[in-house]
Amino acid sequence: MSTSVFKKRWLVLAAVPVVLAGLLGVAVLVENARTAAGRDAHPMPGQLVDVGGHRVHVVQQGTGGPTVVLEAGSGEVASGWADVAAGLDDLTTVVRYDRAGTAWSEPAEEPRTAEAVIADLRTALREIDAPEPYVLVGHSLGGLYVREFARRYPEEVAGLVLVDARPEDDARRTAALLPDGAGTSALPTWIPSLLKATGVLRFDGGSLLEGLVPADQRQEFLNVTASPTYFSTQRDEADRISTTEDALRGQDLGDLPVRIIARGLPQDYAAAGVDAETGAELERIWQDGQRRMLALSTDSSLVVAERSGHLIPAEQPEIVVSEVRALFADIGQLP
Repeated sequence: MSTSVFKKRWLVLAAVPVVLAGLLGVAVLVENARTAAGRDAHPMPGQLVDVGGHRVHVVQQGTGGPTVVLEAGSGEVASGWADVAAGLDDLTTVVRYDRAGTAWSEPAEEPRTAEAVIADLRTALREIDAPEPYVLVGHSLGGLYVREFARRYPEEVAGLVLVDARPEDDARRTAALLPDGAGTSALPTWIPSLLKATGVLRFDGGSLLEGLVPADQRQEFLNVTASPTYFSTQRDEADRISTTEDALRGQDLGDLPVRIIARGLPQDYAAAGVDAETGAELERIWQDGQRRMLALSTDSSLVVAERSGHLIPAEQPEIVVSEVRALFADIGQLP
């Protein structure tokens, strides 16, 4: 092979990564433009509240107290509570928000421990003058946060509503069944971050989000929810929750009203690559965990959202509204 041919081939090979980098750069620019346009078409409700070093997005509706505070699950944001808030804002003040680093909220420098999450929330509630005490409603991972809030600040809490909340022993009891994780929890965060940044998640109407985000919410997810720090924040929260789980074992809330809502439909474990037998055992453990939480208080009860899977706030918001209203009646706070 002549020297000139050899040099030409190496020049072509050397150009490949440059071309790929250029294509990725163009894809990122296009995705940034589409995201910006999508945000412009979806104006931010509520307000940004300074909680010390960063601002969190808060939506406040209604008047009076106690204030109902809606705490979302992992990867979920304020908009997922919209129907629940609309069903309660004639009763009292209702607050929903995006945790730092997701959707409209700015990222925080502090690690996303439960202590940091609760500090943000308490500061925001005081900044907007939300009337105390609080009725805390927590979905999934948010159930651990509201229980930790009640553990740290019992004098500020009038009751809890746990919406298919994550039991403190779930990870420990299922570890042997899922040694390598499942679904998106097993992926390094750079993978979904790169797919979002380059616009790949938009392909085919967002089909890669099937089973993760309802079809009618995918545009909002791509344009608002999945902020540049969304996936890393979600992982940071998950990685740091074990300390809170340890602190909550054996929790005794006395006679604090606790209302538990469990899903009636099992998770689609097959979509996460879990076989049917393992999926059935995971569901049994989850449902048992819901019922174990009845021991949190002498004033506890459980209802089943028969037509809902895990996303009860979106699939059956009326049952959350009903349980909150019943709690208000029990504590003598109905108008």
